[in-house]
Amino acid sequence: MGKFSNLALGAAFTAAVGLFASPALAQDRRDIRHDRRDIRGDRRDIHSDRVDVHKDYQTLRADRATLRNDVKNGASSGQIAADRQAIRGQATDIRSDRRDIFNDRKDVVRDRRDLREDLHDRD
Repeated sequence: MGKFSNLALGAAFTAAVGLFASPALAQDRRDIRHDRRDIRGDRRDIHSDRVDVHKDYQTLRADRATLRNDVKNGASSGQIAADRQAIRGQATDIRSDRRDIFNDRKDVVRDRRDLREDLHDRD
């Protein structure tokens, strides 16, 4: 009877530990999924910001061409000032988009580090 009771107690202990440990293991899986989802989202943001920068550069080139054309054709000082203001606005947009890309890249690095730590803690 001693072997059977030891086996029964061992099985009961193992089941109890499994029941109490399963929420912790599930939390680890949620953390890993969350980190991976964050990385994908940050990569989408980077791609979107790069597209915005490309469009801003195209608009900036067009605004500069307009300014050159207006200066060449003797446009009014108000029109030239408006062209220059448009160029400054595009330059500001480009700086803002590039800052967003920089911050999104930092987020990717942070999320990858978190993912590595979660995977390491899981082992």
